[in-house]
Amino acid sequence: MVEARATGRYVRTSAQKAGLVMEQIRGRVVGHALATLRFSPKAIARDIEKVLRSAIANAQQQDGFGGDVDRLYVVKCYADQGPSMKRIRPAPMGRAFRVVKRMAHLTVHVAERLAQAPPAPVRRDEPAEAAPRAKKTAGASRKKAPARKVPAKKKKAPATKKKKKKAAAAAG
Repeated sequence: MVEARATGRYVRTSAQKAGLVMEQIRGRVVGHALATLRFSPKAIARDIEKVLRSAIANAQQQDGFGGDVDRLYVVKCYADQGPSMKRIRPAPMGRAFRVVKRMAHLTVHVAERLAQAPPAPVRRDEPAEAAPRAKKTAGASRKKAPARKVPAKKKKAPATKKKKKKAAAAAG
């Protein structure tokens, strides 16, 4: 199995922004990965595309390469943080704000997928094996409805002597 890698160093973007685009191509066939990068609205996609094309060219130069670029796929790709340029921006009242201009190192690994064996032909004279059916029990087809909560009845507060006298005076 042929494996190759390429690295783009000191690319003027943050590693976080590059990682978002690299996440889209990880594990894909190189043709799909190149198409994804070509139509990505992110500016860093052009730099990642250059690194991916370089990795494909590196794989083609290795001994043991099968010659079929369509069998290559992106094994892993990542963006490491590079050095940061620190700049000063003047701010009001004699102060200064720091501006950090970040850089990233982009790495793409590609490998050749092993040829998959073709599926075994199905013979027409043999019956196809049917998947075993699950046995249904009597209550398995219906789901139980969740139990409803019935509000508890309010208890009457015990009557005091004053309340009993008022109730007796009102009644009689």
